[in-house]
Amino acid sequence: MRVPEESTASCVCAAAPSSSRHIAWDIGELLIGYCLILAVIWTPRPLQHWLYYIALGWFIVSILLSFEGWRAMGCCVAGFWRSSWVVGVALILTAIATFFASSLHTLHHPGGPTAWVKTFAGYTLWALAQQLLLQGYFLARLLRIIPRANLAAFITAVVFALAHLPNPILTPLTLIWGLTACLVFIRSRNVYPLAIAHAIFGICVAVTIPASLLHNMRVGLGYLKYRPQPVHLSHNDHVASTDAWVIAEAPTRR
Repeated sequence: MRVPEESTASCVCAAAPSSSRHIAWDIGELLIGYCLILAVIWTPRPLQHWLYYIALGWFIVSILLSFEGWRAMGCCVAGFWRSSWVVGVALILTAIATFFASSLHTLHHPGGPTAWVKTFAGYTLWALAQQLLLQGYFLARLLRIIPRANLAAFITAVVFALAHLPNPILTPLTLIWGLTACLVFIRSRNVYPLAIAHAIFGICVAVTIPASLLHNMRVGLGYLKYRPQPVHLSHNDHVASTDAWVIAEAPTRR
């Protein structure tokens, strides 16, 4: 019997729970991983660097031990176009935000094309890493624990937003984006459009909202210790930016 093309397009990324896996192990992975993320965000240097490497090592080992294939993490071709509409929405919202920021004289950017690439290339890659962690790691495990997919998506979005405290702008924005991304992922099972939209939204926020309000997109201890810098997009004084869940220096320069 021939499998319908639509079934193939679903990518079968949501692997059925294996009898060999225990819910307790999934819960343990989530708790340890999230606690390490919070530790990196809220710990000062030099201890922060050590915790960063511990967190990075934990996620690598944890993913390898329970690796079910790239498709299970949303790294596949099928489903890409089904969820590509989020990229269009991100571009439209970014255009609107840029227009208002220009009118209010809050728009700021690195300069020419080369400066844009140097500033945001690393962030673009980190946006992909965040979506892989958010959907391919946290959401995937919660879907095995919680039978209701919408509830699993909501919980994933909440823990994502809580990791952005005490930033009053990023916290609600990441709650909205986290929930939207998780719901889209459940339907399309593809992380790439979400990563592209994430990068667009993140860059938009960085160049349209003043650093005095956004604290250079920092969270945790970095937000509290923020001091204005001569260069708006510099994060050198603290590596725990909004993107420093697991990566230390890569997302700190924008």
